[in-house]
Amino acid sequence: MSSIADTLLIVVLLLNFFALGTSRIKVLIAGSAAQGIALGIIALLAHGKFGFQPLLVAVVTVVLKGILIPGMLQRALRDVGIRNEVVPLIGFIPSLLVCALGTGLAVLFAHALPLAKEHVVSLLVPTSLSTVFSGFLLLTTRRKAITQVVGYLVLENGVFIMGLTLIHAMPFLVEMGVLLDL
Repeated sequence: MSSIADTLLIVVLLLNFFALGTSRIKVLIAGSAAQGIALGIIALLAHGKFGFQPLLVAVVTVVLKGILIPGMLQRALRDVGIRNEVVPLIGFIPSLLVCALGTGLAVLFAHALPLAKEHVVSLLVPTSLSTVFSGFLLLTTRRKAITQVVGYLVLENGVFIMGLTLIHAMPFLVEMGVLLDL
């Protein structure tokens, strides 16, 4: 993976913190959309070569995770008339602290895993574990159904990132993982 992909993985990590620290649902959905767009670009770079298949996976990922699903959530938000998250079960600052702890543990745990040599120095596995944890935290600590759906999307983004470690071994499986959101 390239340094551009690692930079985008750091952006995904920062978007995890952003999602847990915001009280505005529209902003939360926009952060999820940005994470989906970043994942599409990472999927393109993870293939190692540019061709029709990697481009198709990237475009489908961006369209589904970055445009279509967030657009549907924005429409549902508008139809229901919800403006912001009232009170989460765990406050925003404690959520951010738990996310920081989880991210640190994900980095430590990822280095303890027996990984292929190309993934040992990559940020794919730590970002994946941290994103799954952040999505689970969003899913379980927010009260509104729309924010819980965004939590599920973030969790699934972590699963998608983990799937990118298998892109060379099982490319079709990773491509089908894009459809898990639907």
